[in-house]
Amino acid sequence: MRRSDNGHWGLPGGYVEPGESVLQAVVREVAEETGVAVEPGRLAGVYSDPVRQVVVYPDGGRVQAVNLCFEARAVGQGEATTPEETLAVDWFAADALPRPFVPTHIVRIRDAAAGGGGARIR
Repeated sequence: MRRSDNGHWGLPGGYVEPGESVLQAVVREVAEETGVAVEPGRLAGVYSDPVRQVVVYPDGGRVQAVNLCFEARAVGQGEATTPEETLAVDWFAADALPRPFVPTHIVRIRDAAAGGGGARIR
């Protein structure tokens, strides 16, 4: 998806809401941002490296995010419910990503494409 906040292409994602499981959040976030209904599969990676995962907000607040990245299978198409977050949605081969692309998401795509059964921990 092409993000409206910076114009970069990247993976859909977001936060787990109270009372929601991680897998429920995957399904909800992808549907909200892209309109694509997915069935989550293998956990591809866990990302917590402070070099990449510390977020500084405009008010100076800082948090360190922990991101989980799952493989998923598209099972349907609908309408995005948060179109203000998404400029465009498309499909690309892992070796032919459009530019600009969110750098940390390139790492996640490469980890998922590498396979190997277990999740990468970074």
